Amino acid sequence: MPLTLEIVTPEDRVYSDTIDTVVIPTVEGEIGILPGHIPLLTQVADGELRVTKGKETKGLVIGGGFAQVDGDHVKILAEFAIHEAQIDEAAVEKALQRAEDALKGRQKLDPSEIERLEGLVRFAVAQLGVKHRRR
Repeated sequence: MPLTLEIVTPEDRVYSDTIDTVVIPTVEGEIGILPGHIPLLTQVADGELRVTKGKETKGLVIGGGFAQVDGDHVKILAEFAIHEAQIDEAAVEKALQRAEDALKGRQKLDPSEIERLEGLVRFAVAQLGVKHRRR
């Protein structure tokens, strides 16, 4: 019996399919989800999410959010998510530099802006980590 995985960000539904397994980065460490998993609600960490369907494994980079496992349905509400193949390394490096530059003047920023920029930095670092690991 397959799992149904859905990954949603504020902007888009990034992934929706039936799969065999998924490995989710959480604040407690990675967790693997197989069909028949017990109900679970966990906080998602920035990092690589791995989806296996048949003999193929695909990677996505996700940033922040929550995952809910209910029966054979896995729903992930993430702040950011991107398929590994869609990562533009040059654009990510530029975005990382802009966020780091903005954080240098953190005394002039309100706390919500600091939190947003720090989230962008974590997501950019996770994307670059996945790209560099695949070389």
